[in-house]
Amino acid sequence: MIETLLPHLPAFAAAYAILFVAASSPGPAVALLLGIGTTQGRTAALTASAGIATGSVAINLATLAGVGLLLSQAAWAMQILRLIGAAYLAWLAWSAFRKAVAPPTVVAAQVARMTLPRLFATGLLLQITNPKAIVFWLAIAAIGATQGGGPAVVAAFVVGAFAISFLCHGAWAVLLSSSPVRRGYARARRWVEAGLGTLFAGFALRLATDRS
Repeated sequence: MIETLLPHLPAFAAAYAILFVAASSPGPAVALLLGIGTTQGRTAALTASAGIATGSVAINLATLAGVGLLLSQAAWAMQILRLIGAAYLAWLAWSAFRKAVAPPTVVAAQVARMTLPRLFATGLLLQITNPKAIVFWLAIAAIGATQGGGPAVVAAFVVGAFAISFLCHGAWAVLLSSSPVRRGYARARRWVEAGLGTLFAGFALRLATDRS
């Protein structure tokens, strides 16, 4: 198993780096988790985080299957996909830099009290109905982390992606449910967004210039 994964590890690392930065970037999921965490507690927020991570896995599998089918028909499609992914990452970088100049306030979403299964379903539906999430996963698929690998490679990549998504969103849920942490984040928001913008810009440049 280790020997099978070794050739894919550099691409895994690149894809996971993009996923980590994107999952750490504030957005609708963070607003949802903040609303749940502050009104229903950490267990509820972590349950919703598991739903969001599961939604990410569903989109991940769909994009991997779609990209694999596309590449089996046209090898040149990978370069086009890389350019699309690079353009999207560049847009994320621009958005982050814009927020760094004028940081918006993180507002908790208004969420009614729900059972744990419904909280999980809410997180899942939020993720799979988000068009930006689909484009984001296409950007990751453009790296080709599982290209040429069998089911074991795909399974390992998906498990890792779920863990990163769950841990990042879960961390937001736990940390931002605390008022002191939320105030500290608000003060540092400008620098956080500037850092995210720099990372996204670097990822975009790397993806656009990659000829492997």
